[in-house]
Amino acid sequence: MSAFWFFARQMLRRRATVAWAFVFALISAGGLGVGLLSLGPLLKSILQGDSLVDQAVAHNQQDHWLTIPAGFIAKLPTDQFQGVLLIIGLIAFLTVFGGIANFMHQFISQTLATTTIARIRRDVFRHVVHMPLTRVIQRGPSEFIARMIRDAAELQRGLIALVSKSVTHVLKGLAAFIAALIIHWPLTLAATIAAPLMAIVLRKLGKRIRRGTRGALEAQEGLLRVATETLHGLRAVKANTGERQVGNWFHRINKKVVSAELRVRTARALTAPLSETLAVFVIGGLAVAAAKLIIEGSLPIEKFILALGALAVAGASFRPLAGLVNEMHAAAAPAERLADILAEQRETQRAMKMPKLPAHRRSIELDAVTMIYPGADRPALENVSLTIEHGQRVAIVGPNGSGKTTLVSLIPRLLQPKAGRVLIDGIDINSVNLRSLRRQIGVVTQETVLFRGTIAENIAFGAGLVRREQIVDAARRAHAEEFILEIPGGYEANIAEQGASLSGGQRQRLAIARAILRNPTILILDEATSQIDAESESLINKALAEFCQGRTSLLIAHRLSTVLNADRIIVMESGRIVAEGTHDELLTTCDLYQRLTQTQLIGST
Repeated sequence: MSAFWFFARQMLRRRATVAWAFVFALISAGGLGVGLLSLGPLLKSILQGDSLVDQAVAHNQQDHWLTIPAGFIAKLPTDQFQGVLLIIGLIAFLTVFGGIANFMHQFISQTLATTTIARIRRDVFRHVVHMPLTRVIQRGPSEFIARMIRDAAELQRGLIALVSKSVTHVLKGLAAFIAALIIHWPLTLAATIAAPLMAIVLRKLGKRIRRGTRGALEAQEGLLRVATETLHGLRAVKANTGERQVGNWFHRINKKVVSAELRVRTARALTAPLSETLAVFVIGGLAVAAAKLIIEGSLPIEKFILALGALAVAGASFRPLAGLVNEMHAAAAPAERLADILAEQRETQRAMKMPKLPAHRRSIELDAVTMIYPGADRPALENVSLTIEHGQRVAIVGPNGSGKTTLVSLIPRLLQPKAGRVLIDGIDINSVNLRSLRRQIGVVTQETVLFRGTIAENIAFGAGLVRREQIVDAARRAHAEEFILEIPGGYEANIAEQGASLSGGQRQRLAIARAILRNPTILILDEATSQIDAESESLINKALAEFCQGRTSLLIAHRLSTVLNADRIIVMESGRIVAEGTHDELLTTCDLYQRLTQTQLIGST
């Protein structure tokens, strides 16, 4: 439960709100207690015929610690029926007043729980997007999505059970219990013998509920993963007639979810019957003891009725606590899973305090770099050393899996090498502010990522505050403005999820415009023109040739025109650099490059 209480304590950030919620709960419970105590004079008036004045005088004669002032007694009605009406009116007033206070408590408490969960979701999301890329890939995006959405919702139920429902029931139960003590304390204390036993039962059932809930949440991650992958790849599913297969995958994981959730049912189902059984036995025992005292004349019947009634109200208030405790135990499992995420190392934890990287002006150097992906059996890069001078346009070629994308991903620190260093102008990039490093780099990948929003918002993504003229200029230089203006709404047109409303070439030109807008000193193009026709490629290559002037450019290439326009070509195979030089030099000295030009490097004619 430690993780649950960690998140519960976050509600204390709004101390004034917590205080008001408690005050209104206290008022509501206090009204209940006073109402129960006022039933004593009511019963005496009805059963014994005593007026309120007679009862007040008799009270003072018994030398109680609380004396009723004579002035107050003088104002009480002497008529028995009027006294009954006064007490009923008082009880009605307390009921309405307590109801209003209870409403305010519920309103404030649920607002507090909801806003706290919103803050927790925000913190978890920010933490995930600042985690190392390899860690997110290793665990899978669906796991984090499930925890941010489903686990946060389950935790919210636990927090509402704690601050909204439990506080009300506990205070009302205590108020009724105190009233019962005032009425007849020996009988009331005898009724508490079941409390320790009930606490033990709830503790054992709570552990089982917590373990079962964690298993169910883990199974639901798999369900979300299958659903997300299927719907994102629905085109491929339909094209390959894979509907039945993905349906079977979903069905199998769905059965695991059901099995995990059913494991919790026994513990949840046992809670209420056990509580009720214990309560019946306690009430039966009290009835036997009270009957003996009444027969002997040592317990007035009206005190027994009032004490039993107050205890019944206390029991009715405490009874839902068993279910609420179950909800809090169930919320402990998602709280632990959310806490696990927040315990993960952020890539910016140390880097934000480091000095900024000066503008790149001299060179980029990879010094004996080795990179191994988690779970891989061989390095993606092995002892790679490379120096690129400022302003050079370097093409990187090689067969699939040779390490091209891994190599360029090291420069913006998207990946962290197991050994070796990456230096920019002689400065180890691990020793500088991460944001200052990445703001100098523009990246365009083969898989273009676009977000829901307007075309202008997607071009300006990550660039901060920019003027409209800058967005338009970047689109023109990327040769994207022509198709943008043909779309209804132009730059303000909304893009469908993942850019599904645009062609592959259009999406890539927007990505290139996004990189141009950043005005980077280093430009990385990872097969950025792979989905562009030859005519568009020619125009974009001209734009890139102009834009790359004075900038260091690394291009993972699959088109021959890109390679021919490079100042230098790096050939990779199996995580190593096997050759480098110009196109003509490599054709005569590198057999692998010769094969690549014949099989993989596509001409632009």
